[in-house]
Amino acid sequence: MSDQTRAPRCVVAVDGPSGSGKSTVSRRLARALDARYLDTGAMYRGVTWAVLRSGVALADAAAVAKVAEAARLESGTDPDAPTMTVDGVAVDAPIRGPEVTAAVSAVAAVPAVRRLLVARQRDLIAAAGRVVVEGRDIGTVVAPDAALKVYLTASPAERARRRSAEDAADEAATAADLARRDTADSTRAADPLQQAADAVVLDTTGLGIDEVVAELRALLAARGIR
Repeated sequence: MSDQTRAPRCVVAVDGPSGSGKSTVSRRLARALDARYLDTGAMYRGVTWAVLRSGVALADAAAVAKVAEAARLESGTDPDAPTMTVDGVAVDAPIRGPEVTAAVSAVAAVPAVRRLLVARQRDLIAAAGRVVVEGRDIGTVVAPDAALKVYLTASPAERARRRSAEDAADEAATAADLARRDTADSTRAADPLQQAADAVVLDTTGLGIDEVVAELRALLAARGIR
């Protein structure tokens, strides 16, 4: 594709709750755009892993922030093989485990942690240039100037079904956990999960991944981005 039709810089912000399809859609879209992929949630999970390993209390915001500041996070942005290392340790598997999942909302709610990671995320976005970024505050906080802001959602039942299938977990327990995280993430004082005013809302209930990606590519094409 010619340079005239492929913008050298393009940021796509994909926000939404767990189970809405953010990760799969964002990675697939990044491949289609020949772009990088940044999972900001993995960064919060990486910090949470470091906090749990340190033994500090989750309720001690100052101690949590100190661990976050000291942690060396490295985010691999290849959409075919995204990686996360903390202090040189590959943590891709443990950060998706139940212990980190149960604690990540508490860590992500600490304002100092959010300020630190938002700054790092902006640096990664600037270095990538052409990138699809997924999270919960991308369009509202991290990249408010994104070329396209999308808020993916799905019915609670569909989200629970997807996540329980991914994790081989009980669907009812998964639904309860998602509801807990939704409440924690949308009501926190710092950078809550919410739809950006200028975001395109896309309900993925009943839609296949290819259908969602095609819709996003059409939205980008309408903005002159391919």
